[in-house]
Amino acid sequence: MLDLFKRTADADTRSWSERLKQGLGRTRELLTRPITLPLGRKSLSDEVLEELETALIAADVGMPATTHLLADMKQRWKRQDADTDPRDALRASLSALLAPLEQPLVIGAARPFVIMLAGVNGAGKTTSIGKLAKFLQGQGYSVLLAAGDTFRAAAREQLEAWGARNHVHVIAQQGGDPAAVMFDAIAAARARGIDIVLADTAGRLPTQLHLMEELKKIRRVIDKAHPGAPHETLLVLDANTGQNALAQVAAFDAALGLSGLILTKLDGTAKGGVVAAIAKTTPVPVKLIGVGEGVDDLRTFRVGEFVEALVG
Repeated sequence: MLDLFKRTADADTRSWSERLKQGLGRTRELLTRPITLPLGRKSLSDEVLEELETALIAADVGMPATTHLLADMKQRWKRQDADTDPRDALRASLSALLAPLEQPLVIGAARPFVIMLAGVNGAGKTTSIGKLAKFLQGQGYSVLLAAGDTFRAAAREQLEAWGARNHVHVIAQQGGDPAAVMFDAIAAARARGIDIVLADTAGRLPTQLHLMEELKKIRRVIDKAHPGAPHETLLVLDANTGQNALAQVAAFDAALGLSGLILTKLDGTAKGGVVAAIAKTTPVPVKLIGVGEGVDDLRTFRVGEFVEALVG
């Protein structure tokens, strides 16, 4: 854990956009190879479009979004000069498709403002909460963490380590009812005048119906403890999950009514195109993205920056 905390942005002098571009390098190579030549440009011929279709699917863009993007690119190409770089058409089509997903995390007037986080095992949820605490502190908010994963001792310890790192209080119980932890955390935040409660939950698969029901119960208890909460319900997604991410978004949205996504582990992935698949089939806003393991490696999702990293 200490090694993890040492890998901060201070040790990496590159800008965020540069790190994002490097992180999505494998995806960018897949997407741009069919429309780039070392000494020139290709037109959007049927052959090139077929190669691009294969590349988009390999990058986990998915068939519905791939079909949409290719059709849109062809229309844009017809309206442009034949000498236009095909990458411009891909960039424009991607930007238009992803635009509805760009909705930054906004902290409303409610105090405490409760953000509930959910996800499958291994998606990077607990780590994302630690990073999110630092992100929010950087905006001047006070934060309290609710350790709702009461079954995995390592999760509680990990969250407490993040709390110590960020000088943030953590409300936890050993082997208790996660809903009770949420109730206590909200009461503690109200008593201490804390701005934001980040509510962690145990990882679970959408197919584990009894655990999905438990998640609904946790949400109901949060609302009972603080009417109107949670004010944000975020699903943490591993970018390397690819097309499986779509089923996760659909299932957790049906159970909780998601307000947004946190997309993690974008560094080094060849599946960064899954964002386009989400935009086409399950358009839940992407509030934040993670590139790297440092405490500062969580930023607001910006379409222009993301598309530039994807296409170059």
